[in-house]
Amino acid sequence: MTGSRLKSLTLLVGLVGAGLVLLSWSQTWFELRIVDPVTQGGGDPIEVGGSIASPALAALGLAGLALVAALAIAGPVIRVVLAVIQFLLGGSIVLASSIALGAPVKAVAPAVTDATGVAGSGPTAALVASVDATAWPWVAVAGGVLVVLAGLAALVTGGRWPGSSRRYSTTRLADAGHGAEGDADASAAGAAVADAERALPQTDARRRASDRAVDAWDELSRGDDPTDGSDETDAPTGDSVDRHGETAERSREDDTARDGRESPTEPSR
Repeated sequence: MTGSRLKSLTLLVGLVGAGLVLLSWSQTWFELRIVDPVTQGGGDPIEVGGSIASPALAALGLAGLALVAALAIAGPVIRVVLAVIQFLLGGSIVLASSIALGAPVKAVAPAVTDATGVAGSGPTAALVASVDATAWPWVAVAGGVLVVLAGLAALVTGGRWPGSSRRYSTTRLADAGHGAEGDADASAAGAAVADAERALPQTDARRRASDRAVDAWDELSRGDDPTDGSDETDAPTGDSVDRHGETAERSREDDTARDGRESPTEPSR
């Protein structure tokens, strides 16, 4: 039998065992008859459920379900620890059920107290006329035995079980085929970055040409010749700044002299 089949079978046995325990816990375990003080005989039967006869089975059954889920995803080392715990848990289920079956009068004592108001093991035992067990305590015992067998099987065959699926793994390893695709994607990304870097100088050149065109229109607006000194670099030097300043100053002086000559307050000769 393969490791995968062993794992599935072991988990199924543990799941069925824990389910039987929880199911039996919710059913009637004993039929109790209390002594009638008038007739000194047994009165009407009172049903006593597993929740009263053996209340610990609920927690044990839920723990069994949790162990099945943990074993399904556990690694090899943790799997051994969980298998031992499951084995002990099944033994605890069998023990709790057997105690209720071995001492039924003590198991139904809480029901006697609820019905009569009498407390204490001695007085309640004196009020019990008869206790009849149903099949459900034996179902709980069978469930505990299945849990024990599941823990034992996990302990013995756990080393042959396959690992958990990738969705439970924190890291994922790419296989050879995916590695080639990853290299191709990386090469394409590198080529795209290289193309973008080569396009940057062209973009800068177009931006500088646009700036020069705007500067040429500004110089035309000021009355300057934009072709003068066009071979210079884009960044203005100190000499070019001074030359532009002197040109602008001369333009303003010429405008002032022209305005003075054409002033209407000065008589023409």
